Amino acid sequence: MNGEASIVSGMAGRYASALFELALEEKALDAVKADLERFDSLVASSPDLARLVRSPVFRADEQVRALSAVLARAGITGLAANFLLLVAKKRRLFAVRDMIKAFHRLVARHRGEISAEVTVAEPLSEKHLEDLKQALKSVTGGRSVDLKVRVDPALIGGLVVKLGSRMVDSSLRTKLNAIRQAMKEAS
Repeated sequence: MNGEASIVSGMAGRYASALFELALEEKALDAVKADLERFDSLVASSPDLARLVRSPVFRADEQVRALSAVLARAGITGLAANFLLLVAKKRRLFAVRDMIKAFHRLVARHRGEISAEVTVAEPLSEKHLEDLKQALKSVTGGRSVDLKVRVDPALIGGLVVKLGSRMVDSSLRTKLNAIRQAMKEAS
């Protein structure tokens, strides 16, 4: 656990570490990771659910009741559901997204993966996705890459890649902004 302390800290890190250890013990890392990703995307896409998660106005029993219905409807069960309900009971739901991120970092480290976030203007085909994974794998010295793809039409074209602390922005929007800035400076 000593090496993991450097990648997770604070309350969110303690909860994530406890969940990670339990999921590892029960050989349920993949299932828990998938369920937490599903829940995180639900929170990201639903303003009402995000309000329930963040707002201190709701009592613990109200959060648990509402969360139970959301989890049942989303098909999130087992260890991940129990964890999310426990977090709600303990009045820590406001930090659940940080807990999920910390859990993902622990899983990635356990598997020797590097996390990368790619933002594109439109969804990638399976072939382009696989080519991108291979390119990132070659950059990381052969380590596997846990790739999260986000679509942002405002990029117009190209992509933005965040790999660890490095970022490469080859989006058309950034290039157009650079040209616009150069033209302003020239006049």
